[in-house]
Amino acid sequence: MAITASLVKELRERTGAGMMECKKALTETNGDIEAAIENMRKSGQAKAAKKAGRTAADGVIVITSDGSAAAAMVEVNCETDFVAKDENFKSFAEAVGERVLGSDAADVEALMNSALHEGEDTTIEEARQALVSKIGENMNVRRFVRQQAVGALYSYSHGVRIGVLIDLTGGDEGLGRDLAMHIAATNPVCVSEDQVPADLLAKEREIAEAQARESGKPENIIEKMVEGRMRKYVNESTLLGQAFVKNPDTSVGKLLQESGATVNGFVRYEVGEGIEKKVEDFREEVMAQAAAARGE
Repeated sequence: MAITASLVKELRERTGAGMMECKKALTETNGDIEAAIENMRKSGQAKAAKKAGRTAADGVIVITSDGSAAAAMVEVNCETDFVAKDENFKSFAEAVGERVLGSDAADVEALMNSALHEGEDTTIEEARQALVSKIGENMNVRRFVRQQAVGALYSYSHGVRIGVLIDLTGGDEGLGRDLAMHIAATNPVCVSEDQVPADLLAKEREIAEAQARESGKPENIIEKMVEGRMRKYVNESTLLGQAFVKNPDTSVGKLLQESGATVNGFVRYEVGEGIEKKVEDFREEVMAQAAAARGE
């Protein structure tokens, strides 16, 4: 029987498993979707799929590099900080980080279909599903970035929850690490003023004007107040405009000028940023834990 796209889609919707896993399961059962589901349940894939709806907003950030020329950073999520500390989970996340650096996968879906370890058949997705079944929590690979240096790449990890990669021309390793640490602490929007998104500037200006008009001052004074607040916003939001955390008397821009260095770009990941966590009441939480204990 031909394995059609609609058949694969139906199996994905019924199990929550990945496309390649569904296609493989259907191929093995000659298109018998019920038999495919039964086999996936036996292998643990369906069990993993049951947990796919749970919010995974905890986890780790892993950084890998081959020196200062190339580096990769990946966020691997789970549901609780308890599992984030589990050795099996950490080992999986570190292996994924190595594969990100060594592969040419363009997105998460392609990465998940890559082998977890070079030369082995088990894919990252298969390993993830097996780990979900073993540990009992939903987990996923959320995002990754792979960078080739323009200058030299430096990194900083704040525990396992915040990671930073920075591309620096000039300066030295100490400056690179200090700047990466600064970015971890201050979370700038971008490097310089010309890179601030126009929609953010428009929104901040609208807020500044509304606040200034509440003062009841003349229009020319209001205009100066708005410009002053916008300048403050730009300085606080851009790496070059921020006060350097290790020496607040100087800006990062001035520090770079004195060091003869230039920041070509940076990437900052923080575990769970942007993920809306589901808030459960106590009764629902107890029921959910009881269901998990029964393997549901």
